[in-house]
Amino acid sequence: MPALSYGIQLPVQSQSTIYAEPWEAAAGPEDLLAVARAADRAGFAYLASCDHVGIPRRLASAMSTVWYDPVATLAFLAAATDRVRLLTHVAVTGLRHPLLGAKQYATLDHLSGGRLILGVGAGHVREEFEALGVDFERRGVVLDESIDALRAALGPDEFPEHHGKLYDFEGLGQRPRPAQDRVPVWVGGSSPAAVRRAALKADGWLPQGDPRDRLPAQIARIRRLRQEAGIEGPYVMGAIVEPLYVGTPAWDVGRRTLTGPPEALAESLRAYRAMGVDQIQVRFRSRSRAELTDQIGAFGAEVGGLL
Repeated sequence: MPALSYGIQLPVQSQSTIYAEPWEAAAGPEDLLAVARAADRAGFAYLASCDHVGIPRRLASAMSTVWYDPVATLAFLAAATDRVRLLTHVAVTGLRHPLLGAKQYATLDHLSGGRLILGVGAGHVREEFEALGVDFERRGVVLDESIDALRAALGPDEFPEHHGKLYDFEGLGQRPRPAQDRVPVWVGGSSPAAVRRAALKADGWLPQGDPRDRLPAQIARIRRLRQEAGIEGPYVMGAIVEPLYVGTPAWDVGRRTLTGPPEALAESLRAYRAMGVDQIQVRFRSRSRAELTDQIGAFGAEVGGLL
């Protein structure tokens, strides 16, 4: 059975109270660079950056208003790394016209030497949609056509063409083209609609909050939907794992954090592979940037080799 690949959701660039560590509040570009370089050296498959245009006051106390732009963030980190891939997790593509999004994503892929993975999702903050003039109630429909339009706009043609119900374009040239022949699209979300979208329109699935015991049924549904639709080809099944700490922490990391020696952590994580998961996304508990980069290095050197 092939080994699991592993990526990391970057700290600092999004600071929801659900997962941000206290040290991130005062962190900035140098901290992001250090984490990205550590993950690149340690063999991580990708760096992930989130997407929100603006957070309404009703949600700001929980979500915070710190949400770096994913394209700008990943482009910044692309110049400081060599091999690690760059994942938007997830881009709310319906908030932007596909030609505008394609210009950004194609440029990022071109500048990074073909390292973009386009993770997309429907979004959940009503006020963002209303402020930008996009129908929140129809965001699933918008996302479906956005994926089709982006596929066309990120394809090989200098003058892409798409004719749909929401977007219609042709005869407008866009260069540079992506470095990849086909930019991978992964769909995020765990609702029935999101899972169906991931199965029928994507090259991979990014679950949202699924506990381990729910993943096998979700994976089985995706495989069934693809088989029924006659869709073949490579596909990436993802999982977001519990927070991790390699070794025995000298502080209280919380009861829901996976801790222990590398062998024990690897055994726990290999269970995802047995479910049919291809890649896992990890987030480490840490008290400082230095501790986080140490954890990333320890994971890559000691746990990664056992996966």
